[in-house]
This record gives sequence, structure tokens and C-alpha cells, in this order.
Amino acid sequence: QVHLVESGGGLVQAGDSLRLSCKASRPTYVMGWFRQAPGTEREFVAAITYNGASSSYADSVRGRSKLSTDGTEYTMALEMNNLAPQDTAVYYCAAARTITSATMESEHYEWWGQGTQVTVSS
Repeated sequence: QVHLVESGGGLVQAGDSLRLSCKASRPTYVMGWFRQAPGTEREFVAAITYNGASSSYADSVRGRSKLSTDGTEYTMALEMNNLAPQDTAVYYCAAARTITSATMESEHYEWWGQGTQVTVSS
């Protein structure tokens, strides 16, 4: 079992930047972020392998977001810039050991965090 702890959510204004971090209790290979706004399905945001060799971003955040790792299998961070009200959601960290690429498909992720709320005011 792997426990994931997210941090960095909060209330920001449109145009601000935010950094979300995720720390795993045991080694993982791929870590990613998904988000879910009220009344919508959970959607992929971004993912990265622990060594940074593979990463992927949703179209909605590509170009204004950047994933980073510390080179270990435990931590990952997502920096999002130029935030907009439509970025408001609960952001979930997810992790997997059985995949080796930064997949966008949630069913491949084995462990999930509790989520952290991000609210962007206009």
C-alpha cells in the first residue's frame, strides 16, 4: 500500500500561480494529477515518471504548467501558472508502479490521495 499526501492547494486569484506537491510513503514509478470540479467527472491534468523521462499534460494546462520530481520515487510537484476560474477543482495525486509511462488514463493508477482544493477567484 502506498499513501499519498497532497499539499499546496488553496484560494488564489485569476492570473496567479500555484504549486501542488505530492509525497508518497513508498516508491512509485509514475505520479500524476487529476482534478474534479463539482458536477463533472474526474479528468487528467498531468503525469510524470519518477526520473522525469516521460511526462504528459492535458491540453487545458499544457504550456502553463510544469511537473518536476526530485529524482526519487517519492515526490512530485506541479506548478500551474496563469490560473483561471475554470481551474477550480479538487486536485488528486495518483501513483502507480505497474506502468512505465506517464499515462493519462486513470484506471492505470493504483493509489490515490485524499485531494486538495484549489479555488481560483475571478
